[in-house]
Amino acid sequence: MRVVVVGSGGREACLAHVLSRTAEVVVTPGNAGIPGSVATAPEELDADLFVIGPEAPLVDGLADRLRATGKLVFGPGADGAQVEGSKAYMKELAVAAGVPTARHATFDEVEPAVRFLRSLPPPWVVKTDGLAAGKGVLVTDDLAEAEADVVAKLSGASFGDAGRVVIIEEGMTGPEVSVFALCDGTRAVALVPAQDFKRVGDGDTGPNTGGMGAYCPLPWLDDGFAEDVVARFVQPTLDELRRRGIDYRGVLYTGLMVTPEGPKLVEYNIRFGDPDSQVVLVRLTSDLAAHLAAAAAGALDEPPTYDDGAAVLVVAAAEGYPIEAVTGDVIGGLDAARAVDGVTVFCAGVASAGDGRLATAGGRVLEVVGRGPDLPSARSRAYEALGHLRWPGAFHRTDIANEVLT
Repeated sequence: MRVVVVGSGGREACLAHVLSRTAEVVVTPGNAGIPGSVATAPEELDADLFVIGPEAPLVDGLADRLRATGKLVFGPGADGAQVEGSKAYMKELAVAAGVPTARHATFDEVEPAVRFLRSLPPPWVVKTDGLAAGKGVLVTDDLAEAEADVVAKLSGASFGDAGRVVIIEEGMTGPEVSVFALCDGTRAVALVPAQDFKRVGDGDTGPNTGGMGAYCPLPWLDDGFAEDVVARFVQPTLDELRRRGIDYRGVLYTGLMVTPEGPKLVEYNIRFGDPDSQVVLVRLTSDLAAHLAAAAAGALDEPPTYDDGAAVLVVAAAEGYPIEAVTGDVIGGLDAARAVDGVTVFCAGVASAGDGRLATAGGRVLEVVGRGPDLPSARSRAYEALGHLRWPGAFHRTDIANEVLT
């Protein structure tokens, strides 16, 4: 099978890595650190299956354009992509589907938004309606900060038109869980759960990021948790989409908070999460290409299977991330990091520096995945490999998966 993966980050690097176990893989546009990267537009390529990684091309209708030419595509059309393209739409869809989620309201004017904020207890959650590359969410215990964020977003100062509508939610408490479900338009199959870490600093401090690390499995979850999420969250949402005439074929990410009252929806995304999907996908022992092709064809069949081990991912980031990352620094120690037993390094924000070297070209530069028979060994390997990486201002969180081990 020949597979085209669309995208250029760590998620696409991982997808290409796992898909290449059973398929010939081309990545567009990819990056200098992803084997098989080409500059050719996806519409100009031919393959048995197209897998669209990021949300922006899905919202822009790339899956529709490819399907119109007879291509088999894993990824929703523009109608289904509104599940992530508009958080207000996502919330309305969840309510219509009867999915448990936080109390919330949508605003395009400052005064009623601030009034609603003041009616809620802390913490306060303020989200952009549109796409913001994983950075459009503020969670704070400071009411003045929340009010200032509302003003900045609605004025367009923070995220332009993507922020001119905001969703304000009551804060929820509890651990967060990521569940990815493969959907074929009528039914869904869950992958094993993972947990990621959004805040930039140790101890979940500092601003939100696209993700600083992740681990899998989650030993503190009950058996059957993922299947319960499909039954209570994913399948009702998929059914509601069908009632609206939307044939959703792709992955549906369900971000959950396990509150004292039970799991509640934080958000849906229309693509594999980055970096939480990586720790799930690398553990697959079944054929990912076959699973995605079956979903794209509307014929999901065999459930995925996994190894008995664990995976821990830690992001190596550039100085200044997530505010304004410093780029252009040559990356050292990559070969030594990759030589650590059980480690895979995915290139996320990199560019060629000539002579076979790579340079930083984004905020999240490299994603270091350690694998082992258990979480302690997987974590130890990831951090050993991180010790070899070097460039000016490089940093990473030191506490990924630490809490579950202690």
